[in-house]
Amino acid sequence: MTETATPRLVRSRPEPAALGGAGLFTVLLAAALPLVDFFIVNVALPTIGRDLGAGESLLELVVAGYGVAYAVLLVLGGRLGDLFGRRRFFLGGMAAFGVTSLACGLAPDAWSLVAARIAQGAASAAMLPQVLATIQAATSGPRRARAMSLYGATAGLSMVAGQVLGGLLVAADLWGTGWRLVFLVNVPVVVLGLAFATRTVPETRSRRPEPVDGPGTVLLAVALLALLVPLTEGRAAGWPLWTWLSLAVFPVATGAFFAVERRADRAGRTPLVPPSLFTLVTLRRGLVMILPFSIGFSGFMFVVAVALQQGAGLGPVAAGLALAPLAVAFFFTSLAGPRLVARHGTRVITAGALLQGLGLALIALAAWRSWPDLGVLGLLPGGAVAGAGQALQLPVLYRIVLSEVPTARAGVGSGVMTTTQQASLALGVATLGTLFLTLTPHTGMRDALLTTLLVQFAGVVLTGLLSLRLPRTIG
Repeated sequence: MTETATPRLVRSRPEPAALGGAGLFTVLLAAALPLVDFFIVNVALPTIGRDLGAGESLLELVVAGYGVAYAVLLVLGGRLGDLFGRRRFFLGGMAAFGVTSLACGLAPDAWSLVAARIAQGAASAAMLPQVLATIQAATSGPRRARAMSLYGATAGLSMVAGQVLGGLLVAADLWGTGWRLVFLVNVPVVVLGLAFATRTVPETRSRRPEPVDGPGTVLLAVALLALLVPLTEGRAAGWPLWTWLSLAVFPVATGAFFAVERRADRAGRTPLVPPSLFTLVTLRRGLVMILPFSIGFSGFMFVVAVALQQGAGLGPVAAGLALAPLAVAFFFTSLAGPRLVARHGTRVITAGALLQGLGLALIALAAWRSWPDLGVLGLLPGGAVAGAGQALQLPVLYRIVLSEVPTARAGVGSGVMTTTQQASLALGVATLGTLFLTLTPHTGMRDALLTTLLVQFAGVVLTGLLSLRLPRTIG
């Protein structure tokens, strides 16, 4: 009698479910919320100041508190999603975003609003890294390329639409809510998003969960805080001693962070930001390009909002609608982006930088000729051209940065990218905003605006030149 051996079944971890169309819509909706909220308050700040009796430094904290908390915690949020499950952190972050938005909308005074905005930034940092990590882990091939293009288009459009929407909501003053509606509007959107997410977003996590790097997390937080807080608050506070001491801490903390990360990597531990990630050429060069692009973008949006309301005398609606051509051009151009990239590769970014530079020149010309009678029609040509140029850059940059990141490190990769972007957005408001507000009393608002646009133009030129170093094709 012959005994037949039955092979032992080996259990393997199931592959993550694919991200379908409804799930992609849901995560893109979540990706839009934090970026909209970074910009939505720009046109609402004058109204907030009058209603809450807040001075300039407190109003800057309303913007900066959110941006700094968001930037500091993004990499940690990505790592925790890899460790405990991205869907879990996505749902928790989205729920927290809704609660903190409600707290912002109900804030009885300026300091309560600042505290709620800081908490809102922390909630965004838990939610947003899971979006990109889920796309990386639950899609592949052409579906991933399309999803990444849609993510980039959503991100860029959200940053412009936030300012337009803010003006409309403040002016609508529904039920006497005034500026509060710019935060309260998030609550029903979050409820809808949670209902969709529980049914459509698959659970993914790293196959080899990596523990949190405590020393690296603390040092990264110290470095970002040491840089962003004095730059955002220094001008309004009169540049006291603590701002200079804080800036002096930044290079020390940054050097210590990289030293600790290298030591952890060599010892076989898992650093917060693995140095091996920066051996990826596409990630390294893409991050370098995101810096000038995002600094210029956020600085431009902040400065234009202030100039149109305080200098050109436009109301919140008109100031928001003046940027509508930029949003419309961004949207339609981004739809053609994937086909253009398939045909021309990364040279699409170079063309986008040229278009954006031309758009800025047209905006500067309109301001020089028409100030202070500058409105929607005057900004239309330059805004439309600049928006088209931005749409050819940002979505492609996202694809480039994450194109070679392993699926197992999708969370930390997306966290590093979004941290770079968010820190750059905060830097843009701090640096270009400070330049504009410092020059205005001495040169007048028109010349301050033109000088700021010239500085941004230099950043666009830098982005265009750096794009020539990219690989011609994207994997």
